Amino acid sequence: MVDDISTDIEKLTTADDGDIISGEEDMSSEKKFTTCEQKLDHTKVDDTSGNNNDNADQNIAQENTGSNLDASDICANCGKEDANNICNKCKQVKYCNALCKKKHKTKHKKDCEEYLKRAAELQEEELRRAAELHDIELFKQPPRDEDCPICFLRLPLLGSGTKYKGCCGKTICSGCIYAMQKRDGGAALCPFCRVPTPETNKEIIKRLQKRVDVGDAEAIHCLGAYFSQGMYDLPQDYTKALELYLRAAELGHLGAYYSIGLTYGNGDGVERDEKKAQHYYELAAMKGYAPARHNLGTFEWNEGHKERALKHWLISVVGGDPDSLSCIQELYSDGDATKDEYAKALRAYQKYLGEIKSSQRDEAAAFDEDYQYIE
Repeated sequence: MVDDISTDIEKLTTADDGDIISGEEDMSSEKKFTTCEQKLDHTKVDDTSGNNNDNADQNIAQENTGSNLDASDICANCGKEDANNICNKCKQVKYCNALCKKKHKTKHKKDCEEYLKRAAELQEEELRRAAELHDIELFKQPPRDEDCPICFLRLPLLGSGTKYKGCCGKTICSGCIYAMQKRDGGAALCPFCRVPTPETNKEIIKRLQKRVDVGDAEAIHCLGAYFSQGMYDLPQDYTKALELYLRAAELGHLGAYYSIGLTYGNGDGVERDEKKAQHYYELAAMKGYAPARHNLGTFEWNEGHKERALKHWLISVVGGDPDSLSCIQELYSDGDATKDEYAKALRAYQKYLGEIKSSQRDEAAAFDEDYQYIE
């Protein structure tokens, strides 16, 4: 695939680098003390305005008692205090009883409808703005992958290219693991802490559990995966796996968010829920997990949102996801992606390969397919 990418880039014209991505209130004499518009705009009623007798009587009563009336507890029909019968629609005005509500219905109808209309518009605007802010965070370029703690090269995305060591809690690349084994004459020692690798399934789980007990997010996620697949003599238990994934996710493990998304997307031990799956894929993608980003692109593509799908795939290619590159290539062939966008994707993936590739890793991959680090 590396040779194909180089060939494709030569065929394309390179593109410039760039980042992936209220009107005045109607204070008519018919309105008493409070209206829907006043509540929506957070304004107060001028007790001295208006010419009707109820208002005058109310002001006199207020002067005599020296009390400060709460407009929200005043009957919109007769002006009496302690009204607690609320308008069923707008919930903004009160009445003494059902009779007052009925008498005031005609006068209040227009205000009520106007309030509901404006409230709906405000809610729609808030939702639109929230969606915009969410997209800003969603489509940011995520953090770069971690480096191998031994060779300091970027860790490959492919699972067989790395291995988590329960002895020291480090994730090490396959190249360093093989190189140490070769140097030690085949001895299975941890390249980082030099502790012998467990020989039995029982020992593997026992060592992993020690890391789980101290709150190691990677170990917790690994144990969840073992329960999900029934590995190392553990029973296949999706419920236990999901519990561990959630625990690891609370500690910020990006792969755990992806695993939770897969659990809900596939319906493994739970009711299938694509919305929940998409939610957890978003959390994983924003933390930099490329396969989760690729899945989000697929969601958008299936919904007919080609531009959003392309934006996701352009980001996941930077993270080393080969499936996203294939999708962009298909988009380009169908005329749904520009030549510049395809060239940008090719360069991004080639850069990723350059950051993970080494002669040591190549030698390990040639020795054992379990050490493959490039698809």
